[in-house]
Amino acid sequence: MKVRLKWVEDVSFLAQSGSGHSVLMDGPPEGGGKNHGPRPMEMVLMGAAGCSTYDVIHILKKGRADVRDCVVDVEAERAETEPKVFTKIHLHFTVKGKGLKTEQVERAINLSAEKYCSATIMLAKTAEVTHDFEVIEIE
Repeated sequence: MKVRLKWVEDVSFLAQSGSGHSVLMDGPPEGGGKNHGPRPMEMVLMGAAGCSTYDVIHILKKGRADVRDCVVDVEAERAETEPKVFTKIHLHFTVKGKGLKTEQVERAINLSAEKYCSATIMLAKTAEVTHDFEVIEIE
């Protein structure tokens, strides 16, 4: 896996993935940026949410669950001193579908957290990573 990062100006950077996609990252105006993109540490959280959600959807579909939507809200805390690593990360999953069983969703989330999601497992080496969920039945 490869990524290339190119400095654009001030504190703006264009990140390019090996799979051919680009993301502009920027800083806040008070830090010399123009707020044209997410901060690098926000990208870390987005990656963790994406990795975990991918797993959960995959596991549920493999189990023939009729999952229709999944949203993950992530909240994190960082250390007050440098390096300002994440100290706490909480993922709240909202899973929608027809006839979804709470146990099925819980199992998928736990498998992701404990076995499959490389991003959250890696972050758990320095941060307390927790999760919870809600299941919403749709017609």
